[in-house]
Amino acid sequence: MIPPPFTYAAPASLEEALALLQQHGPMAKILAGGHSLLPMMKLRLLEPEVLIDLRRVPGLADIREENGYLHIGAMVREVELEEHPLIREKYPLLHETTRWIADPQVRNMGTVGGNLAHGDPGNDHPATMMAYDAQFVVVGPRGERVIPAREFFLDFYTTALEPEEILTAIRIPTPPPRSGGAYEKLERKVGDYATAAVAVQLSLAEDGTLSYVGIGLTNVAHVPLFAARSCAHLQGQRPTPERIDEAARMASEDCDPRSDLRGSAEYKRAMVRELTRRAFRRALERAQGGQ
Repeated sequence: MIPPPFTYAAPASLEEALALLQQHGPMAKILAGGHSLLPMMKLRLLEPEVLIDLRRVPGLADIREENGYLHIGAMVREVELEEHPLIREKYPLLHETTRWIADPQVRNMGTVGGNLAHGDPGNDHPATMMAYDAQFVVVGPRGERVIPAREFFLDFYTTALEPEEILTAIRIPTPPPRSGGAYEKLERKVGDYATAAVAVQLSLAEDGTLSYVGIGLTNVAHVPLFAARSCAHLQGQRPTPERIDEAARMASEDCDPRSDLRGSAEYKRAMVRELTRRAFRRALERAQGGQ
């Protein structure tokens, strides 16, 4: 289908983009990579009158480490995350998650900021950002503010972004030594949304106990989920098989999947339990020096 008519704007600065958002209000939409917004426009699920393209806005596409964080500009494309040596070497959870997203065509154009700001519980990045305890930097008429990833996703396709705000960057805490992460995803076919997926990031203390645990769940509720009860069960403890199994059981209890073409709710809960075990074990192996 062809989307309805709209006005296209390509601001050259963040200030200009914010001014356009204020001018057109809820009838304007931010255009990043376009792989979520444009299909919804073609299906007439969204009919914005103005598209504000951020591709000419400088300063939104860099990747760097500074002040204890990995800084990722919101307009960084998925393929850039996939190929960046720093991401591949120090952030295996993020690297692995990116490689699971759709297909190369989508990753060549899709942006990490667009993936997150869309608020789709089926997208892969939200659970990973929750597992990392990442922060989202947003800018609006009243200046800049930082929103924890675990407080960003409020409801189905609804985030903490105000209508006149723009997501500009993501900050991921730089993992200490003896850290590891893994993303396990079950999908019906290559490039599909997850039937269920689990992101795990962890760090080990010198005595072998878990000094940090983050677990995020994809597409098993109306919002991306942080498995808080599972993390609390593991935090500060030794990662024994029994404790890992119990945390996986808690994750399967705390999600809220719906039956659909990808499987029954019962099946998805069972998959969350198994995928949590698998992701945790691989993350633990990486923290202990494996790959």
